[in-house]
Amino acid sequence: MSSSQHLNEQPVMQPVMQPVIKVQQVKKCYKTYRKPIHRLWQSFFPKKTYAHNFWALKGIDLTVHKGETVGIVGKNGSGKSTLLQIIAGILQPTEGQFETHGRISALLELGAGFNPEFTGMENARLNASIMGLTRDEFHQKLPDIVDFCGLGDFLHRPVKTYSSGMFVRLAFAVAINMNPDILIVDEALAVGDVRFQRKCFRRLDALKEQGVSILFVTHSTDSVLKYCDRAIMLDEGELKMTGSPKDVVQAYLEMMFESDADVQAPVAINAEDYAVDFDPTVDNCVKQPTYNANEHRWGDGRAKICHYEVLQNGAYTSGLVKRGDRLTIRMSVLFEQDIDELIYGITVKTEDGNAVYGTNSRLVSDMPLSQKGGDLVPIEFELTLSLLSGHYFISLGVAQDHEAKDNIAVDRRYDMIHIHVGTTPEAFGYADLAGKIEMIDEVHS
Repeated sequence: MSSSQHLNEQPVMQPVMQPVIKVQQVKKCYKTYRKPIHRLWQSFFPKKTYAHNFWALKGIDLTVHKGETVGIVGKNGSGKSTLLQIIAGILQPTEGQFETHGRISALLELGAGFNPEFTGMENARLNASIMGLTRDEFHQKLPDIVDFCGLGDFLHRPVKTYSSGMFVRLAFAVAINMNPDILIVDEALAVGDVRFQRKCFRRLDALKEQGVSILFVTHSTDSVLKYCDRAIMLDEGELKMTGSPKDVVQAYLEMMFESDADVQAPVAINAEDYAVDFDPTVDNCVKQPTYNANEHRWGDGRAKICHYEVLQNGAYTSGLVKRGDRLTIRMSVLFEQDIDELIYGITVKTEDGNAVYGTNSRLVSDMPLSQKGGDLVPIEFELTLSLLSGHYFISLGVAQDHEAKDNIAVDRRYDMIHIHVGTTPEAFGYADLAGKIEMIDEVHS
């Protein structure tokens, strides 16, 4: 290459992804009053403060790019819906700024934007007009709206006669047919029936392929793992985490099931009836050939999973198994202190974090619910691997039943065990349903 050729070369410019949503230090404050009369007094005496400030959002930064699907998780009251309403333009922030680029279609709380006295058809026409669609554009979209919602004659009845599921059907059908650049969904799909939910998620996939950016709130962590490119977690109005769906979901679950218990000093080990060839005071799991060093471990530490073994049809395995094998997983739990209402659990997941099977002793067993500090307890799980080829991760856990939180994590080791199920050329997916395809000789009447 000559020097002149080198000098004339132009650097290759990488395309810059323009954000369709940009939120910068957005805060939202609501005025609350202890008594209704205080609101009246405030109007008469503006220099005196009767209100208390409730900050629903406390400085949120968020950027969403074209074609990206972002899930928002968090406890009730964490500010998820408030954030979506600000992005949709329904609320104005108290502080900070935001910008959006493109047409926004929002499916917020049930019935939002619908006049209960209008029919479904009239509400659909009204929403299309608000979104900027012309009469001709609406009539072009109408057949798809009618077909997707499947409400039939109910479209010509007032929406005040609709069930919650019918509301969702109409609202979603209208929202996805407004040619949106940004689609916002706030937990509304949880109300619909399972078949309609599946239909909705298929359409969301299609919209994403068309470059539509999707922002949705859900309590379904499986949906976040399956459909989102990225996730964020809110808590008490603050952005606690943003990252991959798997990492955010794990942090969210940890927050939901965290313990308030104080961890006490360990007591002497009691293992007279349980012969072991390992030191239960150290973590022996890391020595196993199937151990995944990228596991996610969390819990209050009142008990610890200190050892496990994996057997394939009764023999120890390195993790390479076959479809139909009988898998035995033995774990040893050392209790640091007394715990009652115990739960032992196991979950099998795909490599992208979707659960294919899970169970626990609360569901299927009458095992002892209490253990004393110092106890070393063996637990055995048995599974038949009715799985197709692929990499799978097994999580083990010890938890305590809890009336308010459902359960409290004591020691959860997510994705601790890695197995690989051998090749299955005749099928695809995860589960082995032993399917057959054949041509029958005659049709039975």
